[in-house]
Amino acid sequence: MKKKKLLSLLLTTCLATTTLVACSDKTSKEPEKTEDGRVVLTGLITKHPLTKDVNKMEWLEEAEKRAGVDIKWEEVSADWDQKKGAMLAGGDIPDIIVGPNAITDADFSKFKGLFEDLTPLIEEHAPNVQKMFDEKSELKVISTQLNGEIYGLPKYQRYWPNTGTRQFINQQWLDNLGLKQPTNWDELYEVLKAFKEEDANGNGDPNDEIPMDFAPVGTGGFGFFQPTVLLGSTGMTIVGGGGQGYFAEDGEVKNFFVDDRYKQVVTFLNKLYKEKLISAEAFTQDYTKYQSVARGEGETATVGYTYGWELTDRFGNELAPQYASIAPLKVDASSTVQPSWTYDYNVLNYGVNMVQMSSKTKNKDAAMKFINELYDPKVSMQVLFGSLGTNIKDNGDDTYTVLPPEDEKMDPGTWKWTSTWADNGPLYISDSLKLTLGTDMQSVGKQTEALQSALDAVDTENDVLPDTFLKYTEEDNNAMSLVNTELMNLAMANFSKWVTKGGIDKEWDAYVEKMNQIGLPGNLEITQKYYDDYKSKME
Repeated sequence: MKKKKLLSLLLTTCLATTTLVACSDKTSKEPEKTEDGRVVLTGLITKHPLTKDVNKMEWLEEAEKRAGVDIKWEEVSADWDQKKGAMLAGGDIPDIIVGPNAITDADFSKFKGLFEDLTPLIEEHAPNVQKMFDEKSELKVISTQLNGEIYGLPKYQRYWPNTGTRQFINQQWLDNLGLKQPTNWDELYEVLKAFKEEDANGNGDPNDEIPMDFAPVGTGGFGFFQPTVLLGSTGMTIVGGGGQGYFAEDGEVKNFFVDDRYKQVVTFLNKLYKEKLISAEAFTQDYTKYQSVARGEGETATVGYTYGWELTDRFGNELAPQYASIAPLKVDASSTVQPSWTYDYNVLNYGVNMVQMSSKTKNKDAAMKFINELYDPKVSMQVLFGSLGTNIKDNGDDTYTVLPPEDEKMDPGTWKWTSTWADNGPLYISDSLKLTLGTDMQSVGKQTEALQSALDAVDTENDVLPDTFLKYTEEDNNAMSLVNTELMNLAMANFSKWVTKGGIDKEWDAYVEKMNQIGLPGNLEITQKYYDDYKSKME
């Protein structure tokens, strides 16, 4: 009897143990494998809302097979910051995380031990990454922490122009009303008033025109396609559309959120908003709505003046011919200030922390081999533009051509973002790659011509803050992050309020004092120190 009970207990224990192992591979020290012997990994990608299911990307499937891995992807297109906070705090992260700075230097500092130092793995398993570092040493610089460790790898996409934002005006509306393109803020104001009051699109409805619209403004700072480009009218050169306000001027680091020129721009925007010349939904719509509204209905455009990447991307193929790219505006006709524009070459062509690996990954060699595949020249090209055969033509002579969309009604920009990881992926487009770009990228160059004289006049050594290339110590990073969070909470809330309700004149001095009390002077001092150090190394 005792023997039967003992046998039953052993069987029960064995079954329970077997079930536990089968249900959760986290208890196993060995990596899970597929039937054909590939290592199973978990991955997370922060992707564009337009981007299709990554499991349907041919180039990705082939890259995984060559690396001997099978990745179970989690795809995130919204609310990443909230999801990331909970995930990192829990300490349970996927084997690989992909996305533009999805994990930041501050995260590496705060969550020590959670991410793998890739340095030895690169030497052993990543010849493509090593070749990239050899050819573009600055890419190794922006990947390396001050203590010499490498947690996140970068991107370099080579072809992008000096700015991400162009300003467009509906030339057909101007012609309908007998108006000229504006050259300063006063003229822009008069044009927008005419757009609003005179049935500019000629459809018989004088109330359906939106004179001006801009991309949704978030709570963490400014970005592309937003009205901060008007700061260029004052001679200020911002970077990446403005970010958290830091910029360089004559070699000195400043912040436009406490600069009188920013106050001047906000005051002008409030004047436009009060007269209903700015979209009533500018502060409530999401990016998808912002894009769809500008694409109008059929041949009828609804937006007069706005910002975007490229005409077909912003307005669609049918309405794009109605619009023209215009030069930076002066503040007024008497201004002698050389207009500037947002200078984004570094931001557009370089990216930091595009991919990282968990320190708990069971097969780090396999994970590194996959990451290395992403930096293969042909794979990188497909990360950016889509799969060979579908999105890119192999011309058979070591040259390649980006193909137009399969759907003639789709614009090339949408085609790219739908097809692949695009700008959100880790990649390296070598300067030796022979690739003919699509019509949208060729058009971007043409549509940048109106801005070119302003961009050419920028002193890139003393008036462009190279924030992409600055690496901070853990202590400075943490200190600055805390202060910047408080600064943005105050500054962005006031931006929306002052544009829509006014009051900046009355509240400006107290606001500036509060910004300084939060710690802006300290952050400026820290940034200046790293900027000076960077410049000295570049001399």
